[in-house]
Amino acid sequence: MDDETPRFLDCGESALSVEFGDSVDPAVNARVLALDERLRAAPPAGLRETTPTYRALFLRYEPLEISRAALIAAIEGLIAPLDADARALQPAARWTIPCCYDPEFAEDIGEAAALLGQTAQSLAQLHAGADYRAYMYGFAPGWCYLGGLPQALAIPRRATPRGPTPQGGALIGGALSLIAANPMPTGWYVVGRTPERMFALKRDPPFLVAPGDAVRFEPIDAETFLSLDARALAGETVARRETLL
Repeated sequence: MDDETPRFLDCGESALSVEFGDSVDPAVNARVLALDERLRAAPPAGLRETTPTYRALFLRYEPLEISRAALIAAIEGLIAPLDADARALQPAARWTIPCCYDPEFAEDIGEAAALLGQTAQSLAQLHAGADYRAYMYGFAPGWCYLGGLPQALAIPRRATPRGPTPQGGALIGGALSLIAANPMPTGWYVVGRTPERMFALKRDPPFLVAPGDAVRFEPIDAETFLSLDARALAGETVARRETLL
């Protein structure tokens, strides 16, 4: 697909997907986030919700207030200048997220390391040494999908899903990493765990990391994990945020 020419795809009678590409790519994601920002700043009448993904922006609208054609026309008026808007490509913030890679908190690290021809220690070093981009939330509330996984850690997902992941699990699967917000079955591999809460309804905003932000993992030991987990449980943010823009 031509990334310069977005596609408009119907998602039922009251939703639309605006697709900018077919790959996990920072430039594609930047255009998605730029359009999302502009629609949130000046939403057309009838637009109810926007949800950005890696490569597309999902729009839910009220068809009795705005037609599909009128919504597309409004979007097309915003798309043309998106290429000149480089701000969305640059992260607004960088998060340093504590992560424990001890086997007690990284249930699959030994298995994943063996499949990748790594040691558990080298896998942890590679995972923690990478710079990630938060692309989207999906699958379940607070599940944060990260691009930037080192190629040496790209691993096929399991043929059969594993049991529920732990809250805060740092996962790898395919060419991506992921932070899980709550226990659920998954085909990804748990290679670490953070005490941070990526999603908390009582927090404003409830999602900790914004799509487009940069993310790094900071290795911590088990004792530090337990200490930070208690603080996070009490409502403290234990990850560190650095403003970039």
